[in-house]
Amino acid sequence: MGKLSSLLKKWTESSLVLRIFIGLVIGAALGLLCPKWTGIGLLGQVFVSALKAIAPVLVFVLVASSIARAKGGLGPRFRTVITLYLLSTFVAAVIAVVGSFLFPVTIRLTGEAEGGAPGGLADVFSTLLSNMVMNPVQALAQANYIGILFWAIVIGFALKLKAGEGTVRAVGDLADVVSMVVKWIIQFAPFGILGLVFSSVSESGLEIFVDYGRLILLLVSCMLFTSMVVNPFIAWLHLRKNPYPLYWRCLKDSGLNAFFTRSSAANIPINMELCKNLGLDEEFYSVSIPLGSTINMNGAAVTITVLSLAVAHTVGIEVSFLSALFLSLVATLGACGASGVAGGSLLLVPMACSFFGIGNDIAMQAVAVGFIIGVVQDSVETMLNSSGDAFFTAVAEFHDRRKKNASVSQS
Repeated sequence: MGKLSSLLKKWTESSLVLRIFIGLVIGAALGLLCPKWTGIGLLGQVFVSALKAIAPVLVFVLVASSIARAKGGLGPRFRTVITLYLLSTFVAAVIAVVGSFLFPVTIRLTGEAEGGAPGGLADVFSTLLSNMVMNPVQALAQANYIGILFWAIVIGFALKLKAGEGTVRAVGDLADVVSMVVKWIIQFAPFGILGLVFSSVSESGLEIFVDYGRLILLLVSCMLFTSMVVNPFIAWLHLRKNPYPLYWRCLKDSGLNAFFTRSSAANIPINMELCKNLGLDEEFYSVSIPLGSTINMNGAAVTITVLSLAVAHTVGIEVSFLSALFLSLVATLGACGASGVAGGSLLLVPMACSFFGIGNDIAMQAVAVGFIIGVVQDSVETMLNSSGDAFFTAVAEFHDRRKKNASVSQS
């Protein structure tokens, strides 16, 4: 028993990126050399099935918990930083929409979409209204993410208004427990990736990596454009001075570490130290940094949007541009509830896909593809998310100082 515990400890403490990469290489090699060993593909099927089972519950408890635990009345600096977090996340989703329309990408899927193409916003809202009031238990059982999201928001606000502190804490503990279960499942991702890559390579050959390459290029391009152009521009609007010295400082001191840890939560101490070195108010950044690791999810919004539109393009659903912009709102809300574990944003792709009539079985295949490319995608995503926490925290405080100095000068 002791040897087993020691082995499991070594497994969980080793790099997940390295383990996934090894699983990818072994899966591709077996797919080329031993294509008839179809039993290997069962590893991928079990992994995807486990994700399909836990994803609806994860979305429900994360959204309900985040709303129930949200604090109000935090003052102008907090209003500014929250606005920056949400605005940049929404704009990132819009950038992903534009990129997906300019450079549409398809991925290899099996099966057909269960719904039809929305003709416009009217169709989207019709689907939204008809699905959101489904029985919440039924919505969870059928992975109806529209209903899950609606009831999670309603129950979250009800808990915030009426529940005692102990009940809210219990809901938060439940969210943490479900997140831990997701972490356990993701620990087996290397075996799942091995099975998925084996099945893809044995059936289609190495051309699948061309599709993955295009998808990675689109995802990373949208993320880097958001990080290097959009976020500094938003900062300039607030500071009215060159934001790039601050941006490069945050990218160097925070982003590089986040790239390798692939966890915004794990990077919180790094961001705290960076804010201290920047001379920011500890009372402010000690709250804004953990808050940012939850709701400042630029990269997650890009991932959710690009993957869901890639699925739509693959199954032949023609999504109007206005409908895709509405998707940006969905992706923003979903990204803010993304789990803090590596690959957490991927489990929210089915929620976005559901707005276009794409069934859970199809959408979860995109999640599996996301784990395959996650060696690159999730690292860049976390780098963008976590460095942005420190960047916008500094922008909010410097903006507040600028306003105070202007008031003193006028008086």
